Amino acid sequence: MKKMIAPSILSADFGKLRDEIVTVVEAGADLIHVDCMDNHFVPNLTIGPVVLASLKGCIQVPFDVHLMVTDPSSLVAPFVEAGATMISVQVETELHLQRTLALIKARGAQAGVVLNPATPLVSLELVLPWTDFILIMTVNPGFASQSFLEPMFEKIRQTRNLVDRSGFPIQIEVDGGVKLSNVKAVFEAGADIVVAGSAIFGAADPALAVKKFREIADRFAS
Repeated sequence: MKKMIAPSILSADFGKLRDEIVTVVEAGADLIHVDCMDNHFVPNLTIGPVVLASLKGCIQVPFDVHLMVTDPSSLVAPFVEAGATMISVQVETELHLQRTLALIKARGAQAGVVLNPATPLVSLELVLPWTDFILIMTVNPGFASQSFLEPMFEKIRQTRNLVDRSGFPIQIEVDGGVKLSNVKAVFEAGADIVVAGSAIFGAADPALAVKKFREIADRFAS
């Protein structure tokens, strides 16, 4: 299975967002990661469906939308209509997690479950049949350029074990503090998709940064 690179536009230059996205996709990015924050669940306010809709059609890879909001189900339809093909919701915000995952899938998108660093894996075991991917946060969400929390390597390994035992074709995504110096270890722990923001868009040459991530990811292709 191909390992995937997902640049996070939270760290991009919003003044030239379309150009930044096209640059990293042409360099080999597999997905574009979009962080939707509501300044309630997390202490920051970012973009919504209107911005995503303005980017629709500029690239051919999927938009991977992470909803860091207190009412994720209300944003599923608007984001799918805006062009999202992957939507993930936080376990901590969703009282009816199975229903929201089913809603995402009914709308034609892949459904993901997100766990904050302190949230145990047991919280998602019963929704695996409705889950296409699990996003493990390796920082506390809300801000870019945070440092990877080292204990999360064990959580990634445990998630890999859980998914392998389940028999479901679920991918594992990792977001937070991923950079060239630790991405190899993240893949070794069991990740299928890595999200990188400042390590790509904060680099002097984002295209070259993607190519370096791609080189490491391709060593794990099976």
